[in-house]
Amino acid sequence: AAGKQIALLTGHQGNVVSAAFSPDGQRVVTASYDGTARVWDTATGKQIAQFTHQEWVNSAAFSPDGQRAVTASDDRTARVWDAATDKQIVQLTGHQEGVGPAAFSPDGRRVVTASADSTARVWDAATGKQIAHLAGHKFAVNSAAFSPDGQRAVTASDDKTARVWDAATGIHIAQLTGHQGNVVSAAFSPD
Repeated sequence: AAGKQIALLTGHQGNVVSAAFSPDGQRVVTASYDGTARVWDTATGKQIAQFTHQEWVNSAAFSPDGQRAVTASDDRTARVWDAATDKQIVQLTGHQEGVGPAAFSPDGRRVVTASADSTARVWDAATGKQIAHLAGHKFAVNSAAFSPDGQRAVTASDDKTARVWDAATGIHIAQLTGHQGNVVSAAFSPD
């Protein structure tokens, strides 16, 4: 409200490339090129948890209930963690290149990942089992997001397109064309 700094989150040893609030606003998760993601208390700036990958961490996000976090890394994995501890719940393995963004479905039961391998994938957030392989882009996939009802996913790619998919089956629904350059992000409207 006043534009005053509340907390300074320090401790990463590399560039911080992503930051997201928990649903209740009490914590922030950050992702860094130092190979870690960290959870912080927003009131005190104190670190609560640290999640470690073998390479750069490109993104981190909370689940809708705030109990878990998902991280995505250049080590070709995404991982689901207990957001209050350093405990890894599941590792999502299958991409052939680095994983950029990862996001939970609105119900928190699935995760969608986007990768430089030109695919996106939908995973079971509890078991790590792949549910759908979203293949069809020609170049790196820069973003992936669920629709508000969780039935569809949208991806954006360096092939100058965005695509809409059935999130349960991986069936391609629509290709959105017309951009003259890389499409770096795509999202559904709230309704």
